[in-house]
Amino acid sequence: MMARTQGTGNGTGVDRSLAGLLGRAFGRLGRAGGLVFLIAGLGLSGFGAYEGAYAAGWAGTHGTLTVQQCEVSYPNNASRSSRKNRRPVRCEGTFVAEGGKSTDAHAAVQVRQRYAQGTELSVQQTEPPASDGGTGADYVQAGMDRAWRWFAAFFGGWVLTGLGVFCLATGFAPFGTSRISFDAAWEVAGRGVTRSAVIGMIGLGLVGAGVTFLISYF
Repeated sequence: MMARTQGTGNGTGVDRSLAGLLGRAFGRLGRAGGLVFLIAGLGLSGFGAYEGAYAAGWAGTHGTLTVQQCEVSYPNNASRSSRKNRRPVRCEGTFVAEGGKSTDAHAAVQVRQRYAQGTELSVQQTEPPASDGGTGADYVQAGMDRAWRWFAAFFGGWVLTGLGVFCLATGFAPFGTSRISFDAAWEVAGRGVTRSAVIGMIGLGLVGAGVTFLISYF
């Protein structure tokens, strides 16, 4: 009887040790997942703001690109489905900055559809040529409809950022088995400013993304 009791005690100790190890592992997993969400959210918001500012004409040099030719070019490793769903079109022509301040006879911009020769596209020069009269400038097609969609991505990044802050602060794992339950994590977040910050970021992100995306269609 004593040996059986001792064996049971050892088994319980091993179980508790394993549970502790698993708990610490899932705690680290939760914070690692939070870090991924945080980095992804900040990256998406930054990229959306950057592209949106150029598309809206708030940054760069505004001008007109007169199309000479457009061609569809797919990556060599593109799958059949991506070829069907995406049509990366490259339009080349002459760029003239607003007010005639500068020109680029070898300008090119990525667009979503083909345009006939002579079509004038409203574009934004994001990077000037390496030298006066040289080539290598970068362009994006301008337009508030495109800008609003990029701003939707900017606000969408706030949602991911809010989730990242929540997971980092509480250790809650957003996927798989979590060491800490959502209710317990929410309780922990309420002890400081974390809960308010998370609600603010996610709420503003959802509303902002929805509103700006809808505006892009008007």
